[in-house]
Amino acid sequence: MKKSFWILMLALMLPMAASAAESRIISILKSIDENYAIKSDASAFVQMTQQKINQGTKVTGMQYYRRDRDDAFLIVMTAPENEKGNGYLRTGDNFWMYRRNTRTFQHINRDENIAGSDAHGDDFEERKMLEMFDPATDASGKEIFSEEKLGQIPVNKFEVKAKVHDVDYPKKIYWTRKDNNLILKEEAYSSSGTLMQAGYYLKYTQVDGQYLAVKFMFLDEFEKGNKSVIEISNISTKPLADSIFTKAYLENLSK
Repeated sequence: MKKSFWILMLALMLPMAASAAESRIISILKSIDENYAIKSDASAFVQMTQQKINQGTKVTGMQYYRRDRDDAFLIVMTAPENEKGNGYLRTGDNFWMYRRNTRTFQHINRDENIAGSDAHGDDFEERKMLEMFDPATDASGKEIFSEEKLGQIPVNKFEVKAKVHDVDYPKKIYWTRKDNNLILKEEAYSSSGTLMQAGYYLKYTQVDGQYLAVKFMFLDEFEKGNKSVIEISNISTKPLADSIFTKAYLENLSK
């Protein structure tokens, strides 16, 4: 009787174990999270060049500071001239926008545009892929996954679906290198299945043994002709003073 019980339990457990082992997408998402995690304070200069139909080109510059222990961050605008000295501060659940000309703070949502650009506050948060997405499956329940080539590079192509509400798009398709799982391309879709945006990760660097995309391009697939190129430079992982992540720090920059 006891032997039969354990045989039955083993038979019930095997399908679940096999299912978990077969999830190639989850394995890749875990690898992405591990590769990209910067486990220290960090600062960098970020430049975004946007081209929009009938609006020309806009260059936005910002100095970015991030505190590791609580994922607090500060953004100080350096360009264009009318945004210089403005800033954005996120600590805990609070996200403030600072205006230098009036020296005032306004509490805003984390999905607020940064200085009128296509960047949002939540773009600067460190969030794990596994916390945001699950593998997408077809009608038969099989993961949507294939092995292909992107140019001459062998890649894994797979689809994920959002499992939380506060993501930019509910469905994404990724192309990741087979050798190290770095993202090379992504496509973002609306809930209705419309392709909204395509992203290309053009250049990576390593910081303290972790990978960081330092140049990437996003093409607006809904309004053709609009695009953004983001470049990150002057990266440092030296410890940052807590005084940086305060309203007083931003106010002192205005003096």
